[in-house]
Amino acid sequence: MAKLTAVECRAFIQAVVEKAEEMRVPISVAVVGPEGHLIALERMDDAGFITPDIARGKAYTACAFRAMSPRFPDGLVIQQWFKERNPQMMMNASIFTNGQIVASGGCAPVFKGDEMVGAYGISGGTSGQDEEMAIYARAKVGWAHLSETDTTPPDVKEHINEIYARMGLKDRAL
Repeated sequence: MAKLTAVECRAFIQAVVEKAEEMRVPISVAVVGPEGHLIALERMDDAGFITPDIARGKAYTACAFRAMSPRFPDGLVIQQWFKERNPQMMMNASIFTNGQIVASGGCAPVFKGDEMVGAYGISGGTSGQDEEMAIYARAKVGWAHLSETDTTPPDVKEHINEIYARMGLKDRAL
């Protein structure tokens, strides 16, 4: 069974902080295991006091929803999916998990091969800024946010790609 180590998480966090400093956006970043339990968390000096909780909530959400369905490759899709179908359900999910559900950009699952080994969440910038930091850090440390073997049904891919297009992310596709 593969897993994320604290050392790997610290390298990812350092890469996120590096990009955040370049962008001049103070953030917090959290990494959780596949069950949503915290592995590592860091808050930059000038980041908002609530950003650690939001980052952890984003990471938890990415784990929870990606574990349930390949329909949810990142926080942007989770957010849009619920906004279009049942926004009340998203609020209810946050309530019955004691505020742990936070759907927004800047979070995604982490895979080693075909195994989801955890997720990360970044908070402090806009969804787009958090997402930019995440993409940079994933590339720098070699983390995959999708399974190595793509078993996503074609209709699900089409659905996700339609969501990205509606959100103005035409350069993103599964």
